[in-house]
Amino acid sequence: MQKSTYKVLETINSPEKIRGLSHSELIELSKEIRKIIIYTVSKNGGHLASNLGIVELTLALHRVFHTPDDKIIFDVGHQCYPHKLITGRYSSFHSIRKNGGLSGFPKRSESVHDAFDTGHASTSISAALGLLAGETLLGGKRNVIAVIGDGALTGGLAYEALSHAGHLQLPLIVILNDNKMSISPNVGGLSKHLSRLTMTGGYQRIRSRIDRLIKKVPLFGNQLYNLVVRIKRSIKVLFYPQNFFIELGFEYVGPIDGHNITVLEDVLQDVKQLRKPVVVHVITRKGRGYNQAERDPSKFHGIGPFSVEDGLVEKSAGPAFTDVFGASMVKLAQRDPAIVAITAAMEKGTGLSQFHEQFPDRFFDVGIAEAHAVTFAAGLAARGLRPVAAIYSTFMQRAVDSVIHDVALQNLPVTLAMDRSGFVPDDGETHQGLYDIALFRSVPNLTLLAPASAKELDLMLAWATGSGKPVMIRFPKAACPAEHPVFSEPLIEGRGVFIRQNRAPTCIIFTGSLYPQVEETVNLLAMEGYACDAYNLRFIKPIDENYFLSVMESYEQIIVVEEGVQHGGIGELLGTILLQHKPSLAFLYAGCADVFHAQANRKELLARNKLDGTGLAERIKGLIEEKNHSVHYTHSLKVVGK
Repeated sequence: MQKSTYKVLETINSPEKIRGLSHSELIELSKEIRKIIIYTVSKNGGHLASNLGIVELTLALHRVFHTPDDKIIFDVGHQCYPHKLITGRYSSFHSIRKNGGLSGFPKRSESVHDAFDTGHASTSISAALGLLAGETLLGGKRNVIAVIGDGALTGGLAYEALSHAGHLQLPLIVILNDNKMSISPNVGGLSKHLSRLTMTGGYQRIRSRIDRLIKKVPLFGNQLYNLVVRIKRSIKVLFYPQNFFIELGFEYVGPIDGHNITVLEDVLQDVKQLRKPVVVHVITRKGRGYNQAERDPSKFHGIGPFSVEDGLVEKSAGPAFTDVFGASMVKLAQRDPAIVAITAAMEKGTGLSQFHEQFPDRFFDVGIAEAHAVTFAAGLAARGLRPVAAIYSTFMQRAVDSVIHDVALQNLPVTLAMDRSGFVPDDGETHQGLYDIALFRSVPNLTLLAPASAKELDLMLAWATGSGKPVMIRFPKAACPAEHPVFSEPLIEGRGVFIRQNRAPTCIIFTGSLYPQVEETVNLLAMEGYACDAYNLRFIKPIDENYFLSVMESYEQIIVVEEGVQHGGIGELLGTILLQHKPSLAFLYAGCADVFHAQANRKELLARNKLDGTGLAERIKGLIEEKNHSVHYTHSLKVVGK
């Protein structure tokens, strides 16, 4: 990357700098922003199409509003790269999504221009309304803007916030970034004229005076005013097909060409003076400026490193757990017509594209509505079907009540496939799948499985859909490791399998995703003269306690290794069972540190938490040596006592 390639961008170290640019300089800046985003994402991976589509809108927002005093909240936050580039982070942009580098999402700790941390969908309007209500209570008049996409608007939280905002009538500005709908004839002509007209100060002053006069009519003022409001809203239906916002109490302007900076600035300047809740409907094109992303914006939504020339993505060494899940679902559906699949706006991300193609009537994408996805699956199960809801672990957090109230309480046969469980590379704190074990282990009726390989995932999915009860399967965003013969053994509820069993004094118990790290650990320790057995739990819940104690009876040291948070994890339960049965046991529990984990690749995240081969080997050596020292010291005391 040559600095001279970005002649305008390299001069921008704050939003103030873009306010003095000419129109031609803004056009050039837009091109440079797209160029550096394409180049950087091709090296680091990240969100491409959404960022390419929002360049002009971001520039217009920063030319009209003044951050950090004014607050701009980007819903999800995956489209914040242009914002980062013009708010002082150009020089460090090469580090985005890398260990110790810029986050791929807004972070308040990273910049004063990031008003609110985001990473999950549909939160922006709620957060923006809270900021604005706080601003009002404190006597301020700063602007608050929520930028939300049409996809995120499918989430129920967004509608709850819109309803509340319409009720409060605070001057919230909601930018609806619509990048699916083509620019229709409504963008021009009468619709544009009427939208701009209602935003002008003159129109608003006349409207306010008329409203006040109507309210002063003796006896019937308030009733007459309410009637007039209803009539006005009915008339607006003729001009505004997006009447939903008006019904909630918002002014509405649009649709507007989201790639025309001049028009965007004019509208935003009018909106800024309005001091009422308003929705500005902006039409943008995902992937704009890069043909590959424009043709297939879904593929380039979140993407790994790729070739800019042809858009080809770097291939991993082997099939990913996601791919295995998708293929297994197709096989199951071919055998069983009761199998149906549900996802929450993550068809490709969860590996269900092939299922959708082959069984379109048995596939449901409910949008960004995870709780609905789970309850909808419960309804399907209650009718006699065998639904599989595929949702990322970090997003399953949003459906906890639905899992408990609608699935587990009724003991309905719903399978919940949780992709991206454990450490998730590159996306940072908001996307780690470390909490599912602690969140769901205590739920009655719910079985929780953790495959170690492609074969185990295939077996577990078949077992789950045929079990007649609620089952969760957690698997990582990672390539599947080489198979071990025991992974093909049939599942026995509550029991695991040994991948190493040589009557060693030490045993490592692990959740499936850490199989490669445990294998490495055993080999490293063997080279130093420490023999270890290794036991793959398979079932995180339930645990067949009698069987578990019987197979662990002979060990002097046991370590439980878990890719999840330690507080509330399976290691706490297993430690309690083991130490109650054998108080002299040397026991160690290795899980994830009790912090939010910033972005890094999977290997770095595991090493950071000493869950890689080297880190685990060091921990286990320490446990063994401490045990030996403790035994020697105890024997010495006994001798002295005599």
